[in-house]
Amino acid sequence: MSDKIVAVPKAVNEPILNYAPGSPERAELNKMLDKMSTEVVEIPVIIGGKEIFTGVTATNVMPHDHQHVLAKYHMAGEQEIAAAIEASQVAWKTWSVMPWESRVAIFKRMAILLAGPYRHILNAATMLGQSKNAFQAEIDSACELIDFFNFNAQYLQEIYAQQPLYSPEGMWNQVEHRSLEGFVFAVTPFNFTSIAGNLPTAPALMGNVALWKPASSSVYSGYFLMKMFKEAGLPDGVINFIPGKGSVVGPQVMASEHLAGVHFTGSTAVFQNMWKTVGDNIANYKTYPRIVGETGGKDFIVCHESTDMEVLRTAVIRGAFEFQGQKCSAASRIYVPRSMWAEFKDSYIAEIAKIKMGDVKDFGNFMNAVIDAAAFSDITGYIDYAKGHKDAEIITGGNYDDSVGFFIEPTTIVTTDPHFKTMEEEIFGPVVTIYVYDESWEDVLDLVDSTSPYALTGAVLSKDRPAVELALKKLRHSAGNFYINDKPTGAVVGQQPFGGSRASGTNDKAGSVSNLVRWVSQRTIKENFIPPTEFPYPFMDKE
Repeated sequence: MSDKIVAVPKAVNEPILNYAPGSPERAELNKMLDKMSTEVVEIPVIIGGKEIFTGVTATNVMPHDHQHVLAKYHMAGEQEIAAAIEASQVAWKTWSVMPWESRVAIFKRMAILLAGPYRHILNAATMLGQSKNAFQAEIDSACELIDFFNFNAQYLQEIYAQQPLYSPEGMWNQVEHRSLEGFVFAVTPFNFTSIAGNLPTAPALMGNVALWKPASSSVYSGYFLMKMFKEAGLPDGVINFIPGKGSVVGPQVMASEHLAGVHFTGSTAVFQNMWKTVGDNIANYKTYPRIVGETGGKDFIVCHESTDMEVLRTAVIRGAFEFQGQKCSAASRIYVPRSMWAEFKDSYIAEIAKIKMGDVKDFGNFMNAVIDAAAFSDITGYIDYAKGHKDAEIITGGNYDDSVGFFIEPTTIVTTDPHFKTMEEEIFGPVVTIYVYDESWEDVLDLVDSTSPYALTGAVLSKDRPAVELALKKLRHSAGNFYINDKPTGAVVGQQPFGGSRASGTNDKAGSVSNLVRWVSQRTIKENFIPPTEFPYPFMDKE
């Protein structure tokens, strides 16, 4: 295809289906939910395109009905990990030099498959296996991942078009954007199927190969992604699927001399340990690994006294409790001025009382279950801590029950201490803490900036423009994604590139050119059409 210039079709955001009563998409999704609920899938390790059943297994269950098994999955051990590394290096030899047009064609087909026959499969898998409601699943496992495929293809061409600005007469300067030598280790979280799909595929689009370790609690949806990749024409070995225990998979993969990059979303502690491991092994690698990670957040909403009550209430409820607060961007600490508190408190409690929680198949439920027993224990530990502390009062929720599913009520803590434990530590669940402030606007902004080690997302609510401008100035480094008069969640590919700094990650902005450029290694080529034939320079001539 090098004999012609081609352009990738301009990307646009995938329309969000609303799943309203009587809509065709709702009927189709319900059929898929019923079908997948009656099946137990056996999921293999997938290496070099081959399905491997190791015999060492675990299960994926419905978080909202944890006795209901969706899948039994096989886990990778030492032998499988070694085979995955070898398979990736075999695939690299051809994939890394495949014309970019052919790679893009595969990913454009992925987008078409996901928008079509795989849409309800991935949405149903995400709903059943990760307990997302239909709308949250649609935004995540369908629309956002389709956008990743389409926009990343466009970004690829933008990167390849970056060439030296000047070539003097008789010379041609070029830059080649090569894949990395080795493999990228993609470690993905449970909470977003789109992230699970993007972390191994973004490097792959740029000619890299990947070892993909999905979160144990989302192997189910990950397996259907692998089936879609295969159907789209992704060659065997480009992405190798190695579910398993992190303590088994991580050390062996990270010790490999072929490690060329880490693409990670997960906890801050795990990412910091991975970074340290890279440092400890740095002399053993064939190349310096690229390290890209998005970790935790302690995301804020700071409200100015000029804000409308309804705007604040909606931003808090949607920001804190959609997908049970299991988003790194979820609103977790709220700052409300004393002048608004009494009125806001009453209306907020009344609105929270309207929230329904239960099975994902009941489309009337705004909330569902948290992901597993470990998360349930961690989250309820914070609730119990607040119940017994003099500096805290629980004004909504506070109850929980794991007898059928891992259900936790939308819990709101009000504290008199701006540095209370639940104001500073990431909880990753349906718990939000409110601090009612008497400080000046400037002082409360300083408080917001200094309270958390994280800097992922944050929002300022105000109709007063000077107040907004001061917040933009004071909170410049407090959030990588900053929202004005909106909740601090819901970044859209192509509109709000996502990522944060400080303890929240490397801020390489998923869904942007900035992320993809990390997965190429440039080679500069200078071609001289009139090469010199003698070594002396003019300055050496005698007068």
